[in-house]
Amino acid sequence: MVPITLYAEMTPNPLTMKFVANKYLLLDDRTVQFESLQEAKGYSPLAEALFQFPFVDGVFMAGNFITVTRTNNVDWDFIVMELRDFIREWLVNGKDVLIMMPGQKKPVENAAAGEAEKPVRKEFAPSDFDEPIIMLLNEYVRPAVENDGGAIEYVGYEDGVVTVEMKGSCSGCPSSTATLKGGIEQLLKSHIVEVKEVVALTV
Repeated sequence: MVPITLYAEMTPNPLTMKFVANKYLLLDDRTVQFESLQEAKGYSPLAEALFQFPFVDGVFMAGNFITVTRTNNVDWDFIVMELRDFIREWLVNGKDVLIMMPGQKKPVENAAAGEAEKPVRKEFAPSDFDEPIIMLLNEYVRPAVENDGGAIEYVGYEDGVVTVEMKGSCSGCPSSTATLKGGIEQLLKSHIVEVKEVVALTV
């Protein structure tokens, strides 16, 4: 049996760190993102455990890596070893990483307590451009984005506008807007003349 190794890698987003394992955590090109303990409950025991650390602000998982977003009040130098050892021990002990993929967002149970429910995500009708856009993103964009500890997911096409969702380290990263406009938009425009603009999902 191959011993499990885990190493930490900086991402373009200073608030996120990528932890790469020598084994797959999620299969089938799936990605999953949690922004709170509430979101992780019932889906990912590992994400639930990570949110117990006071400095963890977000958890993203894909393939063979986990990207952790930290709060602003602590530096990576003080916490990266602790997180790396914690995640590695979790994997070594064979504990569950993900027990169920989140489907539709669960309604916020304590909305009455003043916490607003998340707005419903916009639905896009299927279009003739869905397949070619997905193929281009998977071939040219996805490997680079995953390399940076994030993911890009195609959401939909409407009236010349392609909507994508940026996850993991790409979510909220200053350079992701430049990547979106400079790289992805140019790529899709050059292959599909009907594409006029690429925007990030704003729900």
